Amino acid sequence: MTGTEDQNEDRADAMFHALADRTRRDILRRVLAGEHSVTTLAAKYDMSFAAVQKHVAVLERAGLISKRRAGREALASGDVEAIRSVGSMLTELESLWRGRIARIDELIAQPRPTERNQ
Repeated sequence: MTGTEDQNEDRADAMFHALADRTRRDILRRVLAGEHSVTTLAAKYDMSFAAVQKHVAVLERAGLISKRRAGREALASGDVEAIRSVGSMLTELESLWRGRIARIDELIAQPRPTERNQ
């Protein structure tokens, strides 16, 4: 793999790791709908502020959200383009597997050698 391919794979790993957690997916849904302070987000969950901060940090490292400072508040917003890139990756994988399944179907539909000789 080239350096760029490695970087793309590392980014995909980070995105799917971030999306593997239910709380992070919920945080992402909220910040895609509109910018939220981390404090406001933390109030929505039955966990510590520090735990929510960690979830936000994982999403930010994956490039799925961005944060900005507004005074003492950290404001988080979702990155729609990053979500589209996740969708593109999944579409690409789906296409690959659909092609493989179609090929398997073709092989199964071919007559077996013993059937041809009879």
